[in-house]
Amino acid sequence: MGILDRFINKNDEKEQEKLDEGLEKTRSSFFGKIDRMVRGKDEVDDEVLDELEEVLVTSDVGVKTTLDIIENVEARVQSDQYVSTKELNRIIRDEIATLMLDDSKERPADFDADLPNKPHVIMVVGVNGVGKTTTIGKMAHRYKQAGKDVVLGAADTFRAAAIEQLDVWAERAGVPIIKQKHGADPAAVAFDSVEAARSRGSDVVIVDTAGRLHTKGGLMDELSKIKRVMGRKVTGAPHEVLLVLDASTGQNAIRQAEEFTESAGVTGLVLTKLDGTAKGGVVIGVSHQFQVPVKYIGVGEGIDDLQVFDRKGFVEGMFKGVEV
Repeated sequence: MGILDRFINKNDEKEQEKLDEGLEKTRSSFFGKIDRMVRGKDEVDDEVLDELEEVLVTSDVGVKTTLDIIENVEARVQSDQYVSTKELNRIIRDEIATLMLDDSKERPADFDADLPNKPHVIMVVGVNGVGKTTTIGKMAHRYKQAGKDVVLGAADTFRAAAIEQLDVWAERAGVPIIKQKHGADPAAVAFDSVEAARSRGSDVVIVDTAGRLHTKGGLMDELSKIKRVMGRKVTGAPHEVLLVLDASTGQNAIRQAEEFTESAGVTGLVLTKLDGTAKGGVVIGVSHQFQVPVKYIGVGEGIDDLQVFDRKGFVEGMFKGVEV
C-alpha cells in the first residue's frame, strides 16, 4: 500500500474526471520528460537524479520543493542500495503526496461544511488578471448551492471594471453585493459589507480587494487597513485570507505567493486556470514551499468549475495512466 492509499478521495466521479482532463497537459509534459530521461537506463543513479532535478524545476515545481524531493529520493536510493527506474514514478508520486500540506485539521473547505463564525468573513487577495473576481463569483455560487446566505463586498475600488465584473458575478450567482463608486475608500466598503452581512444574518461575506496600487507597500498597507476595519466589526475577521494565483504563470505564481504570504497573512490558496496549462506542477511547489494549504482549484470557465482541492484527487490526476 502506497502513502496515497491512506488519503480519502473526496472528489466525486464527475469532478475527478474534470480534474483529470485539466491536468492532461501537465501530466503529458512532466512524464514525457521523465520517460526521455530514463530511456535506456535501469537504475536511479547520480546522473538520473541530476536530470530529475532539472525536470522538476522546468515543470514549475519550484526550486525549494525540487531540492526536497531530490533529497528524499536520494535517501531512498541509498537506503535500498538499488532502485530501478521503473520504481521512480511511484517514489515521485509518494513524495508529492507527502510534501503537499495536509489541511485536515483546518476548517474544511467543503462549501456545505459548518462554519465556526457568523458571518464567516473571507478576504480575497491577488494581483490583477489571475481570476480573483471570477473565483469570488464561483465561491458565492457554490456556497449558495450548499444553502448558505452569502454577501459580496466590492472593495477593489481602484478599478471601475472590478466593481462591474463583481456585480455581474453577483447577479449570476444570485447573491447581494455591497459596493460604492469607483475611487471610494476600500476599507469603508469592507466595513459596510460586514455590517450588511451581520444585519441580514448572512452566513458568509466574501470581500474582493485591489490587486495593484502604485507601490507594493501601498497595496499591503491597504490590505492591512481593510483587515483591521473588518476585525473591529466582527471578532477575528477576516477569518480566512485567500490568495488567488494563476497556475498558468508558473514561477510568477510562486513569486506572488512569496509577496502576499509574507505581508497579507494568507491562510489558503486558490489556483486558477489549471485546465489547459502544462504548469500544474506549481500547485505542488506553492503548497509545500509556503506551508499554506490549497483550498480550491479552477478547472474551467463555467460557474461550477471551482473545485474543493483534494490532495489525493490531484495526485491521481497527475499520475492517471502512468505506470507506478
